[in-house]
Amino acid sequence: MNVTGIHHVSAITSAAEKNHKFFTQVLGMRLVKRTVNQDSTSSYHLFYADAVGSPGTDMTYFDIPMAGRTYPGVSSISNTAFRVPTTESLHYWKERFNELNVRHDDIEKRAGRDTLYFEDEEGSRLMLVADNGEAGVAPGVPWTGADVPKEHAIVGLGPVTLTVRRADKTIAVLENVLGFEKVGEYPNRAGAALPAIQVMSVAEGGTGAEVHIEERPDLPPERPGRGSVHHVAFRVPTFEDYEKWDERIRSFGFMTSGEVDRYYFRSIYFRESNGILFELATDEPGFATDEDMEHLGEELALPPFLEPKRAQIEASLRPLNM
Repeated sequence: MNVTGIHHVSAITSAAEKNHKFFTQVLGMRLVKRTVNQDSTSSYHLFYADAVGSPGTDMTYFDIPMAGRTYPGVSSISNTAFRVPTTESLHYWKERFNELNVRHDDIEKRAGRDTLYFEDEEGSRLMLVADNGEAGVAPGVPWTGADVPKEHAIVGLGPVTLTVRRADKTIAVLENVLGFEKVGEYPNRAGAALPAIQVMSVAEGGTGAEVHIEERPDLPPERPGRGSVHHVAFRVPTFEDYEKWDERIRSFGFMTSGEVDRYYFRSIYFRESNGILFELATDEPGFATDEDMEHLGEELALPPFLEPKRAQIEASLRPLNM
């Protein structure tokens, strides 16, 4: 029983309007769900994904206007990658970032693939990775509602990088609990004396099913704020598999959230041995459960268990000018 890849990544923004502009107008992704943080309903939760909200394509943000700056360190998800079709796409994006004044590095090789590191206005640490026809987890459906050419559009989440004090502890969780295996390594650009970054892969593999582990015993724990990542979620294909996962995780000695129904998917949360929050999330039922596919993300969507409190919730939310 293994997970099958990255499901979503959830981060923090202090400015939902700027965040929406960056992900929809700069990155050309689709806002597929405008809802609230189900654990704190006075905060928005925005989901950006491919054209149809496919599992494995969505980056989500909790809107926390008072969030301060992030101080990077260990016990963190230090980079989130997005898949694009080809190296030619990276050259397109580099030119686009130049035109739009997006902070970025040069195109570089990581784990044998061409990549392009960049940041949004809040310092979210992001990267584009070129698939170049590599086998593995299938890409999503390009969104054509923005001004990004279809042949260069973002088609899903790529590898996430975890920065930890002890790599062996996190690797043991990925291997023994979730079913990952080591498939390679590459030099750490932070310094030649640092341990190589370990590449862990699961299921069909490829860019949509990798976790990269960076060991940094020299760093303090991260102090999260705007632009930091809250958690990474891994894919569970069916409800039948999902019902077995809570018992499996607990059998390895980890405390879990128990089964949590998020309506658009079902979840289980736990912290791995270096303190990073992991989520397991089902592929089904998806974001079109309560909205037509043509109108995803246009209105405030609330799951049925929050719908009776809509008036109270809407009154607690600040207006969004998007």
